[in-house]
Parts: sequence; C-alpha cells; structure tokens
Amino acid sequence: MPEYLSPGVYIEEIETGAMPIEGVGTSTAGFVGPTERGPVEPQLVTSFADYQRTFGGVTTASFQGSDTPRKSYLAYAVDGFFRNGGSRVFVGRVTAGEAETATATIGDVTVRANGPGTWGTNVQVEVAESDIEGRFTVFVRYWRDGIPDDDSVEPTVEERYDDLDATEGTPDYYAKSVNNASSLVEIDENAPGALPVGTTALEAGADGELGVDDFEGVEDDVVPTPSGGERIRRTGLKGFTQVDEIAIVCIPDEAKLSGLRGLLRGHCRETEDRFAILQTDQGVNPDTLSTDGLPNDAVSERGLAALYYPWVKVLDPFTNVETLVPPGGHVAGVYARTDTNRGVHKAPANEQLQGVQGLEHEIRRVDQNGLNPKGINCIRAFRGRGIRIWGARTTSPKTIWRYVNVRRLFLFLEESLDEGTQWAVFEPNDEPLWARVRQSVTDFLTGVWRDGALQGTTPEEAFYVKCDRTTMTQDDIDKGRLIIEVGVAPVKPAEFVIFRITQWTAGAEGA
Repeated sequence: MPEYLSPGVYIEEIETGAMPIEGVGTSTAGFVGPTERGPVEPQLVTSFADYQRTFGGVTTASFQGSDTPRKSYLAYAVDGFFRNGGSRVFVGRVTAGEAETATATIGDVTVRANGPGTWGTNVQVEVAESDIEGRFTVFVRYWRDGIPDDDSVEPTVEERYDDLDATEGTPDYYAKSVNNASSLVEIDENAPGALPVGTTALEAGADGELGVDDFEGVEDDVVPTPSGGERIRRTGLKGFTQVDEIAIVCIPDEAKLSGLRGLLRGHCRETEDRFAILQTDQGVNPDTLSTDGLPNDAVSERGLAALYYPWVKVLDPFTNVETLVPPGGHVAGVYARTDTNRGVHKAPANEQLQGVQGLEHEIRRVDQNGLNPKGINCIRAFRGRGIRIWGARTTSPKTIWRYVNVRRLFLFLEESLDEGTQWAVFEPNDEPLWARVRQSVTDFLTGVWRDGALQGTTPEEAFYVKCDRTTMTQDDIDKGRLIIEVGVAPVKPAEFVIFRITQWTAGAEGA
C-alpha cells in the first residue's frame, strides 16, 4: 500500500483483470553459410536487394574435405525465401576460424573491412578534397574480381561521403558518417586530425577452410570497436541463440559437410523454440533415399525438423542461367507465407513454389508411397498446378508430432505463453493470481481457437486451463512454484482425402 502523509483524496490505478497474451511471430527465418563479403554477426535482411547490399552475391568457399572451392547456396536460399513470401531473415555469415580481416592505415587512422576474408583486399579508400574549405570527401570502392589496373573498370560497389569534418562530435565527423552507413568498412573514431588526400587499398585479408565448428560459431569472441573499446562478437548458430525472433532455421550448404545436419538439429533442441528445415543430398534417387543420416535423437522424438526432397532448378538471379539448388530457402519462404496468410496451424503443404523452373527428379505417386512413411516430404510437379510441396511431416516417429503444423503450433503456443505470463513472476502465489493467470491463458487460447488452429465447436472442446489446488500442492507453493496445466486439441491436416464411390440405384434402400 502507498504511504499517505497528509489528508486528501487519492486515486490509485490497480490491475486486477487478465493480462493479455500476444502471439509471438513465427515467420522469421535464420540462414547460416558463407557469403561473398560482409559482417559475421547475424544481420536482419528484409529483401534480396538488402542482402546484396550487405553480403554481395553468389560465392564459393573452401570446405574441409574438398580439394577445390565449392559454390555456396546461401544467396539462392535467400532469393528463394523472398520469392515465396518471406519478409524477414537473419543471415549468419560463416568464415573460417583462421580468416583475417583486411586493414589499412591512412594517416593515423586504421580502416578495416567490416568482416574477415580476402574480399577485403578488393576494397580501396580514396580521400579527396572538398569544395568546402577544411573538409574532404571519402570514396569507398569494392571490386568483386579484385582492384583493377585500369581506372575505367567500374567498381561493384561504390560509396561516397561528401563534405566530411575531422572534428569529433560534429554532425559530419568522418568516422561516424562512414561507420553509420558503409556496407564495406569501418573507421577508428578516436584518431585526431583529417585524413590525408590519396588512395589506399586494404591489405592482409585471408580466408580458410570451413569446418563444422565454423558453422556452430562462437559466443565469446572479443573484438575492437571503432571507438577504441571492445565488444563480444557472436557468430554462426551461436549468434542465432541471441536472436529470439528466429522461428525457422536452415543451413543451405548442409550437404557439404558431414555433421551440419546434426548441428542444426542440436541448435533446435537447445533453443526449444525453433524448427529446422532439412534438405536431402544432391543426386539421390527416390528408390535409394533413406533417413539413415537422421538419428533417432531428441529432435526426431519432438518433431523439431522436417526433411525435403528433391533439389530444385532455379534461374540464377545474377546470370539468369538455370541452376540446381537445395530447396530449403524456397520452403522456408512458403512457411512464412502460410503463417502470414493462414496462420502457423495451417500445414505448409499443397503450396506452389515460386521461382522454381523444375526438379532434379520427377516424383511420382509410387515414389512418394515409399518416402512419405519415412517422413520425407516430396516436392512434386503437377500438370496445370505447378510445382508444389506435397508433404507435411516432421522427422518424428511419434504420431503426436507427425505433422509440421502441429509441432510448430505448439512452439508458437509455448513461447507465447512463456513471454505473455512473465508478469506473474514474484507475484503473491494465491487464488487471485491463479484466477488472473487462468483468465489470461483462456483469453489467448480462445483467440487461437477462433483463428481455426484448434478443434472443437466451442472453446471447451478446443482446450482447457487449470491453475488451482489440483495442479499444485502446498509443497509446490512453499517452493515458489506456480503450476498451470494447459491442454489443447490441435487441428490435423487432411493428408489423405478419400472418396468412397459406389453405384447407386434411385429408390433403393439406403438411398
């Protein structure tokens, strides 16, 4: 109770009713893999053009166990995601542990590429005089194929910063201006004086061979900041653990390294709030395809992943040449589109893939008869209906987690309830609190039922909520436990639509 010290009328606002629970987002994806350039910490991109500005185009990378560099499929996955209705994806650029960042010294100032790799040695910084006395202009240029000897070769990316000031703290201070806008470099902010006029190329960037550990990433890498301090840099899938928005994860290059599939599944098991899209290897025929590479682990048991087959043919967004790529990015886009248009309870199946020209293998019904029971979701071409996802199963052997939409609905419910009831922590654990929690959860689930995610013609048939003396003992209360029991009846997809047709004679019995 507030303490009142003088006579008068006082008005208090108190909250006694149900606290609303908002549903969490389910359509944000996270892709991990090598890129042409850019930072290694997870970056949100909201369009393919946004991806190109930050990470460039299609690239090759050296993978452990391979004698030659191999093309990465990450850029194709991002393109496919946006073509199929996705709107938000976090990209985690992967670099080898021994990779080095290219740098240059201009006057007393250090300029460095904003991410490790030899790409940084293709960056050139030019400082030119400005029309305004005492100021200068900075050009940052990048050539994908290396800095040319011929000045007539246009750069792949060119950034221009006009009329910069050398005085720290001014609106046009050069270091702040460049660091706030550049997709290529960052400049130390604590060096005195103006940058000398001239042109300087960054040097000493280095790549390396990518291994499984690089995709897992680090969460305690200490790196310098432009202001002269230090910060913790998180990379790879470990960087994704700090991004609560991510609900769908995929490694487009999972077939290139043994262990990536297990790594992705382990990430879902640890975070417990996201779903993995897996892809079969290239060149596997339907009659030899199996799930031997998918161990019966906790991820399988809980249905936190789904496997898709076969690879798809797309037009390269940079060369317009038909290219064979894994389907994960396109499938993730369909997940996002379905979530937005229908809801997470709708199975992301019988949905057309956009931007797909064909399939590596044409799948027939007889082929799918052997694959569907194994939990392998086929992508099939139908005459007049296009290329569609024709499966909605997880990798789980358990019937209750058989379907993708059921598993993802529960992830949605669990995280929404978790985030929406944080207000109850440390509240007095008695009947008024129990009633408020019951009402909050009931109101939320009623909305979920009205959206068509739960079975039943009434809320009572769709779910129940218990939070009372039947869910807690006095010992639980003494130990600070508030226990809520929730049961829901999820809608299952109509996987098999069966018509029973018979001959019928008018007027016959049973007509």
